[in-house]
Amino acid sequence: MIKRILVGIDSSEHSRVAQRYAFYLARRLGANLIGLHVVDIVSIEGSFFHDISGSLGLEPYLDYSTRMREVLTTRGHAILDEFAQAAQREGIAAESTLDVGIVANQISERAKSADITMIGHRGINERFSTGLLGSTAESVARKCPRPLFVSPQSFREIRRPVLAYDGSDRAARAMRAAAEISALLSVPLAVITVARDLKLGNKTLDEARSYLEPYAITAEFKLVPGHAHEGIIGFLKHYDADLLFIGAYGHSRIIEMVLGSNTEYVMRNASCPVFLSR
Repeated sequence: MIKRILVGIDSSEHSRVAQRYAFYLARRLGANLIGLHVVDIVSIEGSFFHDISGSLGLEPYLDYSTRMREVLTTRGHAILDEFAQAAQREGIAAESTLDVGIVANQISERAKSADITMIGHRGINERFSTGLLGSTAESVARKCPRPLFVSPQSFREIRRPVLAYDGSDRAARAMRAAAEISALLSVPLAVITVARDLKLGNKTLDEARSYLEPYAITAEFKLVPGHAHEGIIGFLKHYDADLLFIGAYGHSRIIEMVLGSNTEYVMRNASCPVFLSR
C-alpha cells in the first residue's frame, strides 16, 4: 500500500509534471507527500572549474564554490516553497526537504523512507542531453531501492493502465502494485505478455489471470508475439496507454547487462509514465 510518496522537485517542466502526478496519486490514494530538492554538487564543484582553477593556479575558485552553493541553496528553498504552496492549495498533506549532493544518489537515499519515488524524465540540467531519458532518471532507475514512477512531459489522468508481465519476480511485484492502484483508482487493467513462444506466453498470462482474480478490477489479457521491448512499446501506442507497470529487470540480468535492458528501452521510448517495480 502506498502511504508515503517522494517526489523530486526542480524548476524543469518535467519536474512540474511529476509534481502534478504526485498530487494526483496522493489525493486518490490518501498518501502523504514529500518534496525533495537536491542542490547538485556537480554544479558547485564541477570538473570544469576544477580544471580552470588548477591550470591557472587561481584561488578564487573557493570563493566561487561558496557563492554558487549559496545561490543554488536559496533557489532550492524557493522551489520548495512553491511546492508547499501548491500542495496547500490542493489540500494535500506535504513536507519538503533540501539536500546537497549528487542528485541521483540523494534521491535514491531518501527513497528508502518512501513507498514510491516519482521523478520526471529529465531535470533542469539535462535539457540539452540526447535521448528521451535524462542521465539522472536513468541513474535513479538503476539505484532506487523502492518502486519508481517516471513521468513524461505531459500529464494525463490514469484511466488506461497497462501491466507488462513476463513471469519474473519483479514483474510479479509490478502486478501487485498494478492491481492495488487500479482497484483504488477504479480503472480497468490491461495485462500483456510479449513472447515468441506462444504456448509459454499463454501460460504466463494464465498465471497473471489467476493472481488478479481476487481483485475487484476489470482486467483484459493480451498475448503479443515478438520481442519484449518492441512489443511493449507497440502495444502502448495502439492501446493509448496512460501508465505502464513493469518490473525493473526480466529473467536474464546477465544478458541485459551485456545487450541492454528491455526495461531501459521501454523507459526511453514510452510516451506514458512508467511505474518501475523492484
